[in-house]
Amino acid sequence: MDGGWGEVAYVGPMPGADLSDFERGTFTHEGKARAVFRKGSGPAVLIIAEMPGITPKVLAFADRVVAAGFSVTLPHLFGVPGRDTSSKVTAVRSILTSMVPACVSKEFVVFATGQTSPVVNWLRALAKAEHERCGGPGVGAVGMCFTGGYALAMATEPALLAPVLSQPSLPIGKKGAHGIDISPEDLAVVKGRCANEALQVLGLRFKSDKFVPPARFQFLRDELGDAFTCVELEDADANPDALVKPHSVLTEHFIDEPGSATHDALDQVLDLFRRKLLA
Repeated sequence: MDGGWGEVAYVGPMPGADLSDFERGTFTHEGKARAVFRKGSGPAVLIIAEMPGITPKVLAFADRVVAAGFSVTLPHLFGVPGRDTSSKVTAVRSILTSMVPACVSKEFVVFATGQTSPVVNWLRALAKAEHERCGGPGVGAVGMCFTGGYALAMATEPALLAPVLSQPSLPIGKKGAHGIDISPEDLAVVKGRCANEALQVLGLRFKSDKFVPPARFQFLRDELGDAFTCVELEDADANPDALVKPHSVLTEHFIDEPGSATHDALDQVLDLFRRKLLA
C-alpha cells in the first residue's frame, strides 16, 4: 500500500539491544518500503539514526524521548537494528558495512553540495503519516551525523514543527563546509516557514568536531537568522568512555547525569518538542 503501513519488514537477530517492546512494521511511499520501529504515546518524533544505524545508544535516546511524553518512530535506513557497537571492533565493522552501501546508493547524497537526498521524500511522507496516526499539532524530527541535515530538508513538510540537527555531517569535504545537504529550493521553503510560521531549528555539535565544521553552523545562522539555535559543546563535555573523538551529542558521547552539558542539550531538545508538539 503506497504511503501507508504494512507487515513487518525486518525479521532476524538483533544482537545488543532488546527491541521486543517496539512495534515493528513497514512504511511504503512511492513503491519504496522500509522497516519502521515505533514506541510510546503522544505526538510523534522521528529519530533518524546516525551511522551505523539503530544502535543500543540510539534506542536509549529514543526511550528518553518516550519518557518525556512522545511517540517515537525510528525508520530503518541502514545497518542492523540493535547491533552491539560497544567495542572498537564491532563499531568499526558496523560503520564500514553501513557506510559503504549508503555512499554508493542513489538515495543518499554524501559529497555533493546544494542537494537534498532523495530519501528525504520518503521521510517527509513518513512524517505526514505519523502526524495523522498520532495526532497533536505536528511532529518532531531528529537527524544525527549522516542524517543530521535530513531533519532540515524534511521541514518543507508542514507537519514537521520541530527539526533537530544533531552533529549534521554532510556534505563531506571542504567544499561543502559552508553549507548543508539541502537544495536551494527546499531551503527557501524552510526559510519561509521560519519567517512566517515561527519554525525553529535546533543544532547540536562539539566545537572540535571536524565532521561538523563551524562554517556549517555559521551558514545556518546566516540563512535562518534567529530561527536557528545552536548548542556547541567542549570536548570536556563528552563522555570520556566513548570509543571515538567527541561527535555524537545525544548518543555515543552523552552523559546521563543531570547538570552535564550533554544532558542540558537533551533538555533543550525535549523543551523544543514540548513547546511545539504539546501546546
